[in-house]
Amino acid sequence: MLKIGPHQIQPALALAPMAGVTDRTFRHLCRRLGAGLAVSEMVTADTRLWNTAKSRLRLPHADDQAPVSVQIVGTEPAQLAEAAKRNADLGADIIDINMGCPAKKVCSKAAGSALLRDERLVGDILAAVVNAVTVPVTLKIRTGWSAEERNGVAIARIAEASGIEALAVHGRTRACRFKPTVEYDTIRDICRAVRLPVLANGDIVDGPSAQRVLEYTGADGLMIGRAAQGNPWIFREVAHYLATGASPEPPDLAEQQAVLLEHLEGLYSLYGNWSGVRIARKHVGWYLQAQPDGQTVRQQFNRLDNPDSQRQLIRAYFTRVSAQQESDEAA
Repeated sequence: MLKIGPHQIQPALALAPMAGVTDRTFRHLCRRLGAGLAVSEMVTADTRLWNTAKSRLRLPHADDQAPVSVQIVGTEPAQLAEAAKRNADLGADIIDINMGCPAKKVCSKAAGSALLRDERLVGDILAAVVNAVTVPVTLKIRTGWSAEERNGVAIARIAEASGIEALAVHGRTRACRFKPTVEYDTIRDICRAVRLPVLANGDIVDGPSAQRVLEYTGADGLMIGRAAQGNPWIFREVAHYLATGASPEPPDLAEQQAVLLEHLEGLYSLYGNWSGVRIARKHVGWYLQAQPDGQTVRQQFNRLDNPDSQRQLIRAYFTRVSAQQESDEAA
């Protein structure tokens, strides 16, 4: 079990914040399917920009499932502190600070993982945010800026001294982005260097990989990001494997269809039909990427421009796949 302030995170599996992916609909789905915590998409610390539709959707809402963790991103200690206070007032149970995003548009403003190059500023930011709120503050980092500037252990010690209550570490530097294989040595070193809870992140794709990462690093929990895209069942799978040592049966076609349709309905409701239809396209692409004839169906889906036609295509696809599966079993 993972403890963040007064919150018991069970299982100790968190959905990583991913811009354009971990909206309320997807967070709710992953929590229902086994995630112990789901962190919001990052919200700018500049509260003057919160009137945009994008920012309003990323702020805490009454129907968010507790504990509500909201990630903020910025470079100015006072601005981040104010953003943390505002989010806590809106209902955030946990404030997460982004120092891990490798995106160019974030790093070009010296935010996200770019902050790892300035350890003094890191300390100032963490102290300002921790002192501004009464809710727990967590931090997400990478192992450093580059292989030559891998200072994850130093940042972790600063975080612990500043009052950060949990740390998520992606096992790549900013320069690595998402391409090379994750290195878990730095995460292991961080776990040995500090007492605060550490979540290991990066290339955790199933139960066996989750077990290996926990055993190697000594982390207190895991954070899963890209492997959950189109596969919200991964949290259920990993939790089952960690508890039993065996992989559960994958979701059958009926459940896959039901969850995918539930996801679509959530997107239409959250964004409205026009935007929801378009945002649905990338999610359906992820769901179908390993399915029979998935690429063809994805191309068909991407040409549809209203919810009814999208629903109909998904239902027809699963009906066809189910019939083929029954035919194969009878042969």
